[in-house]
Amino acid sequence: MTRSYCAKIHCKNNAKVAVLGASGGIGQPLSLLLKNSPLVGELSLFDIAHTPGVAADLSHIETRAHVTGYMGPDQLNAALKGCDVVVIPAGVPRKPGMTRDDLFNTNATIVATLADAVARNCPEAMICIIANPVNSTIPITSEVMKKYGVYNPNRVFGVTTLDIVRANAFVAELKGLDPARVNVPVIGGHAGKTIIPLISQATPKVEFPADQLSALTARIQDAGTEVVKAKAGAGSATLSMAYAGARFTFSVLDAMNGKEGVVECAYVRSEETECKYFSTPLLLGKHGIEKNLGLGKLSAFEENLVADAIGELKGSIKKGEDFVANMK
Repeated sequence: MTRSYCAKIHCKNNAKVAVLGASGGIGQPLSLLLKNSPLVGELSLFDIAHTPGVAADLSHIETRAHVTGYMGPDQLNAALKGCDVVVIPAGVPRKPGMTRDDLFNTNATIVATLADAVARNCPEAMICIIANPVNSTIPITSEVMKKYGVYNPNRVFGVTTLDIVRANAFVAELKGLDPARVNVPVIGGHAGKTIIPLISQATPKVEFPADQLSALTARIQDAGTEVVKAKAGAGSATLSMAYAGARFTFSVLDAMNGKEGVVECAYVRSEETECKYFSTPLLLGKHGIEKNLGLGKLSAFEENLVADAIGELKGSIKKGEDFVANMK
């Protein structure tokens, strides 16, 4: 790898990563996992409260990453200067009885504000959005970046990794496999019936009778709600989401560092279906998406799931785009 290239992206194990929403339920464990990684040289933590404490706490950990905390809107620009990757778990979580879409009004404004700051301060960064509803917050981020003329569809990702992590865990559990060796692609979106696990493409190959496959698919689609209910008002999936967010961030960093063959599913601008945004397996590279690997061969059951998801996805995408179009 050439030196000039390295200088340009804070090469090999020296990336500057920002976490926006670092004091929250996802933000804190996510920041801990990032601090623990040799891939991260600088960790920039931003939130509207408590960030100095989180940063002080993490800074005592005996790993290389240098941690800085930034708090409040007037410190947001500083938090983003020179960042290579920006991860956004900011926003409010679900409570029992809420859908991810119920979060729209609050989280849409938060994500638009943060995307605006990214566009102004580190427009070339990889942007990894965790804030729900992801089906709408990715179109919001994209439209805000377009307003500044800095939109690069290869660098804006909706993090759906938790769906893949859950599918891997649940399939492994049912089949008595080591979950670390199971890989189930999950395509579509990141809410309810837009979450489409491709069990037919799982490695190692697994088969389930129709009723069990149907129940497994429903469990993967509703797994977030399973956690929301179990937490009984105390929040939504934070620890598993932090793990999944870190996994995705590490894959992005590995690929930026020149590692080959890094594949992750993510919700991105797409030509693979009639939806403008769609999650599929992506080959990641030094500049973000190197190649969209598409849907692959689907079973009849999976084709029906895709057909069922399209309407809801299109609606969520339009809702996000309209939100930015109507912003003051």
